[in-house]
Amino acid sequence: MKTIDMHCDTIMRIYQSPSSETNDCLKKSSFQIDRDKLIAGDYLLQNFALFIDKEEIADPYTVCKEMAACFYTEMEKNQDWIRPVTTYQEIIANQNDKKISALLTMEEGAPTHGELAKLDEFYQLGVRMMTLTWNYPNEIGFPNAAFFDQKINTLLSDQQGLTTQGIPFVQRMEALGMIIDVSHGSDQLVEDVLTYTQAPFVASHSNARAVCPHYRNLPDNLIKKIAERGGVIGINYFDQFLIHGNHSLFEAFVAHVNHLRNIGGIECIGLGSDFDGIIPSQELPDASAVNRLYDVLKRTGYSAAELDKIFTENVLRLYKDCLRS
Repeated sequence: MKTIDMHCDTIMRIYQSPSSETNDCLKKSSFQIDRDKLIAGDYLLQNFALFIDKEEIADPYTVCKEMAACFYTEMEKNQDWIRPVTTYQEIIANQNDKKISALLTMEEGAPTHGELAKLDEFYQLGVRMMTLTWNYPNEIGFPNAAFFDQKINTLLSDQQGLTTQGIPFVQRMEALGMIIDVSHGSDQLVEDVLTYTQAPFVASHSNARAVCPHYRNLPDNLIKKIAERGGVIGINYFDQFLIHGNHSLFEAFVAHVNHLRNIGGIECIGLGSDFDGIIPSQELPDASAVNRLYDVLKRTGYSAAELDKIFTENVLRLYKDCLRS
């Protein structure tokens, strides 16, 4: 088993914490991801997001640049076992060298202010995937959170998606080879990405709304369209996005995998843990426990070939198609 995980917030945790060589860093920490946990989970690649809460940070651009510097500091300190990548070829080279790969991503487009020059700057910094929005509207587009009416517990159908700035922004992402990530985005934003781009894209850490009716999850029509585009949906491990009713976390995880397979096919399924952005669960406390997901799917009847697609090959295929050499 090899594991690729499309989303974690570990760099934010490291950036926000006092660090030393032995504590609260990528080598060894109390976080859900560190060296020993990734090795125990047999990770081929981990995406590391630069997460910004734009409502709490006065200067998202500067803080995001500082987080990127934090990422590269950790890469330099830990180059004996993990190395940053920007291309598919580098991922394969690291695998052959028995090293874990680290792909730098952004969760929240606000640090770019919707400006193509800043987008290019983050690309030059090594960012190869961007979640367009978090839970607030920004210069690029709108999240589903903006259209959820808590009083009536309903996601409104009258929505906004990409802004007028957001359309050329996602087209520039596509031209650069920076993967578009629609997790958190409004349903209309996903439709707009489908309209104005052509390449495969991802929902890096989203689940199926038909299984768990949370606005962060994807409806069946969008699952199908993302799959038809060749995209991948990374299943989020957060219980509020997984569990509806009396299921255990593992039962809920299997239900989402089954549903995504039935609607979009096995090729659209990946993993997007959201580790270090979610509360640890007893069933799946950290990256070392990802083999439990493999085992439960195997017991459910998934073949070794299907499991390889879910855990590794689907995302690797998309990276091969989208990342520029």
